[in-house]
Amino acid sequence: MASVSNKWAVVGGGMMGLTLAWRLANAGKSVHLFEASDALGGLASPWQLGDLTWDRHYHVTLLSDLNTRRIVGELGLEAGMNWVTTKTGFAANGKLVSMSNAIEYLMLPGMNYVDKARIAATIIIGSKVQNWRELEQIPVKDWLVRYSGNAAFEKLWRPLLEAKLGDLWKESSAAFIWATIQRLYAARRTGLKREMFGYVPGGYARIVERFAECLKDKGVTVSTSTPVESISGRSGSPVVQTAKGTLEFDRVILTTTPRQVQRMCPELTESERSAFSNVKYQGVVCASMLLEKPLADYYLTYLTDDWVPFTAVVEMSAFVDKAEFGGRSLVYLPKYALQDDPVFAISDAELQRTYESALARLYPSFSSNRVLAFQVSRVKEVFPVPRLGYSSQLPPIVTSIPGVLAISSAHIVNGTLNVNDTLAVAERAAKSLLINDGKRVFLD
Repeated sequence: MASVSNKWAVVGGGMMGLTLAWRLANAGKSVHLFEASDALGGLASPWQLGDLTWDRHYHVTLLSDLNTRRIVGELGLEAGMNWVTTKTGFAANGKLVSMSNAIEYLMLPGMNYVDKARIAATIIIGSKVQNWRELEQIPVKDWLVRYSGNAAFEKLWRPLLEAKLGDLWKESSAAFIWATIQRLYAARRTGLKREMFGYVPGGYARIVERFAECLKDKGVTVSTSTPVESISGRSGSPVVQTAKGTLEFDRVILTTTPRQVQRMCPELTESERSAFSNVKYQGVVCASMLLEKPLADYYLTYLTDDWVPFTAVVEMSAFVDKAEFGGRSLVYLPKYALQDDPVFAISDAELQRTYESALARLYPSFSSNRVLAFQVSRVKEVFPVPRLGYSSQLPPIVTSIPGVLAISSAHIVNGTLNVNDTLAVAERAAKSLLINDGKRVFLD
């Protein structure tokens, strides 16, 4: 009779690692979760901004985000979620206007009605495409120009692609735009007339706190402030080395980025290292700003002017009840960039001066005197760039090191980086892991 692996380690306490640990524990496995930082949550972790505790990065749950809602429900928090509709802004040529409905869309400056009609048609066409693998072979520009035209591409699509992907947009496939459209249209496919946005009171601080409580109740050992130094399989079973000691397991699942997997696993083959190195990650410098008064009433404002030093304006207090923030306004100003971008070396103080100057141009009523707190999160590896043929270039899940597996955001092949798509990978992986006892993993 084949032996069953019951001692599992999960490395990485982000939402993917937490979900995998939860699924394994519920299946009766003995689970040890390792997290290098002093807090769980990963990109969804909270932090302190002035006297406010809230998400370090901006997050939103859509009504159609069933993976997120399932987990939040299992944690006993879904019944308390607040669901709202939001408004969207659009800034071009120094002008800020609303883009919250079809009529406002038609009134957008800088484009004629033909361009706007073709953009709308592009989005509708994208919402109906089923075979994302075909789009993976088409450069994103080629696909967008085919349906939207050159003028609309240069005025809208190119600035948005550059803001999110930098120069790597030239290497990306049409599947990137498809995934974005699919998520936004998911509610309409289920019969809802419009998407609604939701949040748990207390933000992800409450979700992560409750996750930790539930894992503890299931007997999961959680070790924070415990970076894994190395993982070896020479003994036939994976051995995890940390500064606090050495532990042996039947299976080890790494949920960290490919670069971190290479660092922790010196016994990987050269071909495996090459596959892990092939994944290009985009990073982010995300400023959080606590204000006395709101900038506008838009949750998300798209920016197309190249002089703006950040990617978008995300005003969380236009979405979340201001009572959560003590009646104040919470704004995120993200700037997506590659790891070697000079923006990562710019101090908080210098970024604050630059960002406040840009906000004053966008919002004439803005004053730096309104700023109560300003803090910057810098993460050099946030999401993999969906290059042409990306699904055929994925790093291995089951490695050559006995009992060691690597599952991460690098395996999001038909979505975008958000909590729901991250959990989708975790759920599919957990199901396959438990069926195959960690020997084979299928994500399709």
